[in-house]
Parts: sequence; C-alpha cells; structure tokens
Amino acid sequence: MLFTEQKFAIPALKGISAKNIEEHLKLYAGYVKHANLILEEIKKGAAGDYALAEMQRRFSFEFNGMVNHEYYFESFLGGPHPLSAPSALRENIEKEWVSFDMWLARFKAIALTRGVGWAFLYYDPLTKRLLNAWVDEQHLGQLNGCKTIIALDMWEHSFVADYQPSGKKQYVEDFFANLNWEVIEANFATATSR
Repeated sequence: MLFTEQKFAIPALKGISAKNIEEHLKLYAGYVKHANLILEEIKKGAAGDYALAEMQRRFSFEFNGMVNHEYYFESFLGGPHPLSAPSALRENIEKEWVSFDMWLARFKAIALTRGVGWAFLYYDPLTKRLLNAWVDEQHLGQLNGCKTIIALDMWEHSFVADYQPSGKKQYVEDFFANLNWEVIEANFATATSR
C-alpha cells in the first residue's frame, strides 16, 4: 500500500508567508512521492545487497521527511490556540521542567542548534515522560519508541525565504505564535492513551 499525500488547509500565519507554505508543501509532496518510489523499487528486488541497503537508508530519510512534515503542518491547522491552563500536557511539562516557560526556553534553544534538522518534543511511553530532542536532517537521532508531540522544522527551506538566515530566532518565535495547542494536546492525548 502506498502513502497518501495529505492536504493541509493552513490559515494565514504570522511571519510565515503563504508563498513559503506553498513551496514547503511541494517539498512535502516530494517526500511522499519518493517514499512511494523507493518502496516500489524495494518490492521489485534490488540488484545486490549494497543497492538494497542504500534504498533502505534513503527510505528512512524520505519517510521521516514525510511524517515530520505532517506533524509540522498539522500544528497550524485551525489557527493559533493557546495551551489550556489546566491540561495534562501542561502538567507533564511542568513536572519535567518545573515550569512551562523553562521548558519553552530550552526547546527554543534546541531549535536554534546550528545545522539543519528538527526540534522535537516527544513522549516516551516506557518511562512515561516528555523529552526534548534535536534530530539531524530528519532521520539521525530520532528517539526510538517515542511519540511525536511537537515537530519544528529547522531546515532552511522552512524559514529563509521569509526571515533570511539571520532571522532564524524570529521564525522560532513565530512558530509558537502560530501554534494550535489543541492539536498538540491531541498528539499528547493519543501518545499517552496507548
């Protein structure tokens, strides 16, 4: 079964232009397309172990690029909504980092890591705790078994057109200004219900 490109009705965003979103969605469509192409090639049978291994490596890159972007775009759906004052997610953030503001400052610092990649807030069902992580590119450093709560794209394509390279910090601020915390809370509820 092939993967399906999701459609996202993203409202006008603070700082992130409709043109940038349009181009970013085309990039996402490419990940879906290439994940499917690679799966089809693997089904046909690769010519030799090296070719098969390289296709599998490339598949993880394309697959994670697809899924990471789905979390990213979903977080804007419905427009910005604040995090509920009393919520299971807020309580767990405060349990792990003492305060929401302390967690947010740490997460933003991770997002500003030099290089291309993603900043993630994960839920680990084994230890029942939240974890921040930096993922190089989109497939190096994922935390095994953890469930995605927030995925913040920190590749240049997500911000340079609107912010220039020097505006990376403002992009992170605007990401949070545009975030629909109802979507994020739903991610957390799903992650903790399994």
